[in-house]
Amino acid sequence: MAIQGYLLDLDGTVYLGERLIPGADRAIAELRRRGRRIVFLSNKPLYSRSEYAAKLTKLGVPAAADEVVHSSYVMASYLASAKAGARVFAIGEPPLLAELAAAGLELCDNPERIEYVVAAFDRTCTWDKLNIAFQAIRRGARFVATNPDPTCPVEGGEIPDAAAVIAALEATTGKMVEDVVGKPSPHTVRAALDRLGLPAQRAAMVGDRLSTDILMARRSGLLAILTLSGVTKPRDLEKAEVKPDYVIASLAQLPDLDEALA
Repeated sequence: MAIQGYLLDLDGTVYLGERLIPGADRAIAELRRRGRRIVFLSNKPLYSRSEYAAKLTKLGVPAAADEVVHSSYVMASYLASAKAGARVFAIGEPPLLAELAAAGLELCDNPERIEYVVAAFDRTCTWDKLNIAFQAIRRGARFVATNPDPTCPVEGGEIPDAAAVIAALEATTGKMVEDVVGKPSPHTVRAALDRLGLPAQRAAMVGDRLSTDILMARRSGLLAILTLSGVTKPRDLEKAEVKPDYVIASLAQLPDLDEALA
């Protein structure tokens, strides 16, 4: 069955930090010319969907906000569906808080009233934030997270991601995170496929991380395409339990693979 749409990871796949992966702009333009549908995915809750779209456009990949699905958007939808107007405390940065508020959720920092604690990638994480979350979880608040990534790829290496916050709360509260909505969660798959308007069998996931991008594809019936432009290196594939269907050096090679799959 021919692939009609692509779920494209961002960090490490389309760009690295503020630098476009060479050839990614031309590859995406060619796929669009062929009529392929594109959705951009990110586990990073540090920007709004509009900001992601603006960044892509600035780098030479024209994009609209509704073509972006990120963990903040998925989390806000998940919580609003679970309980409209729920009281939420998030260890996260302003774009995540804005997404939660836009979904009608009540941002709350009183541990006695908090119903959900959200752990996220937060470069402004403080002891006060951890303590509020700790006290709320100890009082029975539900414990969820945006994404499971241990690190985030940046130019020159990697930095700690949401897993650091999750681990701190699990270690101190003795409670395990109940649900993680970002990749490889089915919550993200459903949101992305809804945007594409395609069944999983007609879509492919392209990403640089075996433990999120490729695992999600395998679990959900998407074609799994690994790019070696981010965190995963060829030697990692030798011992990997989760294997992709195809491996490409970078997104620049995707049009050739797309032609072969047609």
